[in-house]
Amino acid sequence: MPSSSSAVPDSDRSDRSVPSSLWRDGDFRSLWVGQTASQLGEHTRLLVLPLFAVLTLDAGAGELGALRAVGQAPILLLSLFVGAWVDRWRTRTVMVLSDVGRALALGAAALAGFLGRLGLPALFVVVFAVGVLSVFFDVAYQSSLVRLVKRDQLVRGNSALEGSRSAAQIGGPALGGALVSWLSASVAAAVGAVFFTLSFLSIRRIRRSEAVPELPELPELPERRPARTGRRILEGLRFVVGDASLRTVCLASAAFQFSFAALMTVHLLFLPRELHLSGTVVGLSLAATGPGALLGSLLAARLPGRFGHGAVLVSAAALGDGAFIWVPALHGSSATTVAALLAVGFVFGAGGQLVNVTVMAVRQAVTPDGMQGRAAATITFVGMGLTPLGSVLGGYLAQEWGLRTSLLVTVAGMLLSPVVMALSPLARLGRTLPEPAEHAGRTSD
Repeated sequence: MPSSSSAVPDSDRSDRSVPSSLWRDGDFRSLWVGQTASQLGEHTRLLVLPLFAVLTLDAGAGELGALRAVGQAPILLLSLFVGAWVDRWRTRTVMVLSDVGRALALGAAALAGFLGRLGLPALFVVVFAVGVLSVFFDVAYQSSLVRLVKRDQLVRGNSALEGSRSAAQIGGPALGGALVSWLSASVAAAVGAVFFTLSFLSIRRIRRSEAVPELPELPELPERRPARTGRRILEGLRFVVGDASLRTVCLASAAFQFSFAALMTVHLLFLPRELHLSGTVVGLSLAATGPGALLGSLLAARLPGRFGHGAVLVSAAALGDGAFIWVPALHGSSATTVAALLAVGFVFGAGGQLVNVTVMAVRQAVTPDGMQGRAAATITFVGMGLTPLGSVLGGYLAQEWGLRTSLLVTVAGMLLSPVVMALSPLARLGRTLPEPAEHAGRTSD
């Protein structure tokens, strides 16, 4: 069984005076508002900075792939370390500092743009800096909910947080694309900085004392010194690898994220250059995932309990990932083309969000509190660690094979994800969430 030092039971959460209703909980509302603003800033900059490179700096396929790879590199380089650190820190502090840093970085980019100094080298630096801080924020916010609410509120809490992320997927790209087209990329970057500032102001209002799980005692160290970072990272890796469900999540996520990174590099070239769409329309087509993701968040609160978590994961992944198979068949910038792109985005958003919420609930349920940060970081590391290579591959495919062929190849790669889940024990998960693994709290020898 997990040791008392590595897990915080539900009774302890009750002692923290957690209200029975999430929306009556002022601290949860502060987290939700802050996370929503943070996601708006994130999804705005994810479109604005690449569009600035393509439309203003005339970046080629290779340069765009490299730019996206630099922004994703911190996931590969830092995720495991960040997970070990977050398990020892208060998540509120990590999120607040991350928001401040991202606001400053985007603010600097906006200023450089206004002064005409925002070239590709400076853009690479900004993208990398924001990527580093986003790794800290993402790992921390995934761990914060477990320390803030009761176990039976996890699905509803995740649904609310992921719903706000869905709203950001609507507002961020739409707003960013419009600002780039109508005003400038510098204004769009400044708006992103404002969103991160609003997130900082909201999350810092969380007042509930956050119980940070104590480090497990090391039997070979009678003086009870804290475990080294390397040992804690190894514990997280062993825990995830040792759990069949989490191991499958890692493999399926790796297949999806690698292929999706390649697809998005091609997609961001295909829309403006092959279909001749404006920045505004590109932003709207990407924002279409938002309404679908909102639907996915709502469905995630009901469908797993009715049809089973495994069945929902496999079917939603297959439906969402397969939607992109229609994009290479599109031609021109007609209303029909735009409508088709909106439909693809909506279906992809609904399926993807249903998968995201369900996977997060499963991961949080099987993982004790003392391992939450490391488990989240390990899954992020394995799942998204290859995205820099995927982005570079997308640029290479676009140059060598052409945009339409490259889209088909990357969509086929994405469809490996539901296949992996269908062939694993994850597909057999039932209507109720599994209990934490008995060995989860033990210290690795």
